[in-house]
Amino acid sequence: MTADSQITIRPLRAEDEADWRVLWTGYLDYYETSVPEEVYQTTFARLLGDDPQDFSCLVAERDGRLLGLTHYLFHRHAWKVENVCYLQDLFAAPEARGTGIGRALIEAVYDAADKAGAPAVYWLTQGFNTTARQLYDRVAALTPFIRYNRPL
Repeated sequence: MTADSQITIRPLRAEDEADWRVLWTGYLDYYETSVPEEVYQTTFARLLGDDPQDFSCLVAERDGRLLGLTHYLFHRHAWKVENVCYLQDLFAAPEARGTGIGRALIEAVYDAADKAGAPAVYWLTQGFNTTARQLYDRVAALTPFIRYNRPL
């Protein structure tokens, strides 16, 4: 799948691990969080696995270099017969922002959801993520839901 003549959206491959780590670390840094090495290893292994309960990963590549990623998951939903799709992580390298990579990755997840028969794709973001929200407002509908987490 090609977003334009230079950007290719494709599934993650084993040889992408170093570049994937750089991108996912950038994503985690943006949200001022981190995960231990065990989580990097486990997540990467799951992304390459074939368990339908695990996350999948698509990457944006240009000239052999990864410039973006998305992690997404299909799961059951109490209000639907079909699975729905949760897009958990979406990240474009700073130098690649504004080039259509984010939109291409979202549209690739939409395509994967369509192929899987999932009627819904959803994701969360923080209010301060204003640049990304400008894109999200063009490709999705903002909902009124408020998220709560169990305190640790």
